Amino acid sequence: MSGRGKRKAKPWSSRSQSKRAGLQFPVSRVHRYLKKGHYAVRISPSAAVYLASVLQYLSAEVLEAAGYVTQAKGYHRIMPRHILLGIKCDDELHKLFNQVTIPQGGVPPRIEKPLLIKKPNKKSASRKRASPC
Repeated sequence: MSGRGKRKAKPWSSRSQSKRAGLQFPVSRVHRYLKKGHYAVRISPSAAVYLASVLQYLSAEVLEAAGYVTQAKGYHRIMPRHILLGIKCDDELHKLFNQVTIPQGGVPPRIEKPLLIKKPNKKSASRKRASPC
């Protein structure tokens, strides 16, 4: 026989590390940056998988929080302001991104208590807007 019917099994290396780990973030790129940064003498390949999965999880959490704010405001596109408000509404994300500045994000809305003027109630006919938090 000439060997036409025989096929070689595809080796595991033909699949990317991200596919093998079930991630969307690039594991090989994270591994390259870890090696390039000289953070340690040796970098384990599993360290890149772990770091890529953590980055993917954090980005999913931030986008989910920003998506809720976007829906509450009635927009269809996530903007930097929505990312900022989403982070500030979530306690754990707020702790993590406490010292982070988001460009074009503005500041969280807040009015000091002494500056608020008490108005007499007039049948409370005013429409209140839904808070994103």
